[in-house]
Amino acid sequence: MNRITLTSAALLASVSLAATAQARPMTPEDVTKIEAVGSMAISPDGSRIAYTTASLPDVTEGEENGSFTSELSIATGPDMARQYLPEDISPGAVDFTPDGRMVTFLWAKDEEDTAVWGIPVDGGTYVKLAAVEDTGVRSYRFSPDGRTLYLLTGPGEDAQRDAQSEGGFTARVYEEESRAARMFAASVMMDGEIDENPREIDLPGFVSGFDVSPDGSYAVVETAPTPLVDDSYTKKRVNIVDLTSGTVRRVIETPGKIGDVEISPDGTQLSLIAAVDMNDPAATTLHLVNVASGQFRALNAGAAEAVVDTDWMDDGRLATIVHVGVDALMRVYNADGSVAQEYDPGELILTSVEAEGGRVAVQADAPRHPTELFVFENGDFNRWTSHNEWLSEITFGEQRPYTYAATDGQQVEGVLILPIDGVPAGGAPTIMNVHGGPEAHESNGWQTAYSKPGHVAAGQGYFVFLPNYRGSTGYGVDFAKQHQGNYTDPEFRDIVDAKRALAEEGITDPDRTGITGGSYGGYASAWGATYYSDEYAASVMFVGISNQVSKFGTGDIPYEMYNVHSRAWPWDDWTAMLEVSPIYYADRANTPTLILHGEEDTRVDPGQSLELYRSIKIRRPDTPVRLVFYPGEGHGNRMAASRYDYNLRMMRWFDTYLMTGDRDAEMPEPRPQLAENAAGATIPEADEED
Repeated sequence: MNRITLTSAALLASVSLAATAQARPMTPEDVTKIEAVGSMAISPDGSRIAYTTASLPDVTEGEENGSFTSELSIATGPDMARQYLPEDISPGAVDFTPDGRMVTFLWAKDEEDTAVWGIPVDGGTYVKLAAVEDTGVRSYRFSPDGRTLYLLTGPGEDAQRDAQSEGGFTARVYEEESRAARMFAASVMMDGEIDENPREIDLPGFVSGFDVSPDGSYAVVETAPTPLVDDSYTKKRVNIVDLTSGTVRRVIETPGKIGDVEISPDGTQLSLIAAVDMNDPAATTLHLVNVASGQFRALNAGAAEAVVDTDWMDDGRLATIVHVGVDALMRVYNADGSVAQEYDPGELILTSVEAEGGRVAVQADAPRHPTELFVFENGDFNRWTSHNEWLSEITFGEQRPYTYAATDGQQVEGVLILPIDGVPAGGAPTIMNVHGGPEAHESNGWQTAYSKPGHVAAGQGYFVFLPNYRGSTGYGVDFAKQHQGNYTDPEFRDIVDAKRALAEEGITDPDRTGITGGSYGGYASAWGATYYSDEYAASVMFVGISNQVSKFGTGDIPYEMYNVHSRAWPWDDWTAMLEVSPIYYADRANTPTLILHGEEDTRVDPGQSLELYRSIKIRRPDTPVRLVFYPGEGHGNRMAASRYDYNLRMMRWFDTYLMTGDRDAEMPEPRPQLAENAAGATIPEADEED
């Protein structure tokens, strides 16, 4: 995989080639219209691929606000797909029956709980296949013969709680009232009737996922001792459970986080993406597990890469999606763990893989399109779906990897998006778009979203740089651990070093560099607005950390933060923890700062944003600062209107302070300027009195 550092001349040439005679730059209104492929499944004979397309209501055209909905389609070839369900049905978890005659999905009809439904692939109406009284189905799997549906459901009604609530007794005991999910085996009727009395299977702990072996004798069940998010990160384990007796045959004693787990066609092995130890920030290493003994071994330990998804092929080989820095590839392993072949998908960023019926399908995005469905045939990845046809109207800036040397010599990579109109003398205004985690990474694929300025910013004359600073995945476990026990440095210094490298090449205007990001990226943005305030002309912080002391007591992942980030508790050194908190440096804050947060965030408490706002407001009263809360939103915005509002506010803040370079400019109006047809864009005139 080639990594290059761009010179200013190369960048200018690239911009000239990129700014072709297409119609217009991208806008925040365009971002609201983006569709992407969601879940997918291949029929048993490989002839069909069922997939969902996810989209939001277009609030810019007056559609009613809401969250994501999906549509079910079945594809039989490139651009050969048809929709299978009415528009008012939003299906999830698509699959096929073992005989391939029906596509199955999860759906909650009207006021009913979520159930398993199916629709014949050759035409006909949808029918309910399985449900459990008083609770919804969360996931499901068929037995190999198709006669039984295994259902993972919610805990069911709590009669005492319901009765007390009706009487006004609604107090909630924090972290003590969770109830376990349940698993059932339901007979499949296929005649419009359902099994009214499915058999319950006792399971250990709190179950979050499962799969059924090819011979139907056992299930792979993912459990944790409690449903707390912290336990799902630090204590989740894979269990081999006998489906007849419910007894646990084996527990796979991996030491840290776990990710995707798949069962081999002969049922003797599992592929398991897992951490290598308790302090490994993410599950990125591929393991093979012996089902009989529970022993496991890593196949790519120490490699500068991250395995993100796997699936077994019919011939017993394992297809894996691997991210290497900002690039991706598909690697095929033999059953013994040796590498059979690697395939380079070119500009595609592969994100997931499914294998069935002799066919391999992947989901992938690229710099100029969001996630689409591709089929792997004869060494090539052939595109089968084409959403967002309006993207052909957009003038895109050139996008490519960029590598630089940090202060201590460490090579750091990221993704650079160039402005569509070229680089002015003295460099262009630049937005550092910082990912969260930090155990995540940016790829050289689709990089525009409600919270990611991407090509909207490029269309307005900005450079956008997305750094994979230390702590990121995709470069091996050692790189991901470099930030541990030392919040902010070198991780956030890497971002300043990126700015200086880009400025030295004449790409970035050092006086017009801004920063934005969410969660841990919000922490970076708050640090940039305070400790590194002289470096950044504007900051947009989203659901970010401002006080590492209070963060410990108000978030939901204290052990995860200790294990893979801080490696110390606040009481080990209170002062040290304050010194890596942005509020500690609020007296330095001369960066205009926009702070945004969901009011229902349980990961990073909204008080983190309030603390930073109040600290800057009082200690630096002349510095522009604004705090925006989103009611009903959590650690990231789900609703279409909240997302659109966010994108408008972010870009307007950068236009006001970053594009102009004027830190003393008047703050924008509190309400955003909505699209003409958006609900709320105009104030209705009052009716005249008679």
